[in-house]
Amino acid sequence: MKKLFVVLMLLTFATSATLAIAADSVTYDGKQGKVTFNHKGHSDKMKCDACHQGTPAKIAVTKDSAHGAVCKDCHKAKGGPTKCGDCHKK
Repeated sequence: MKKLFVVLMLLTFATSATLAIAADSVTYDGKQGKVTFNHKGHSDKMKCDACHQGTPAKIAVTKDSAHGAVCKDCHKAKGGPTKCGDCHKK
């Protein structure tokens, strides 16, 4: 019985850790491949108001905004990746 309890606790911990990591990333489908946005990776490097104006909320990202002001312009200014294959993964 104790072994079963330990196994269940380990599975619960592993599942919750996986969900926490998955919730911190958003994947967008694009013609050139999927783009995964890692929120924690970005928030570790800059303040929330760099992207979020007012109350933090999910930002609507389109192809045009990702290739312009929302993503690529910031990447150029801050030295982030700017080549297609740097973000788009097939």
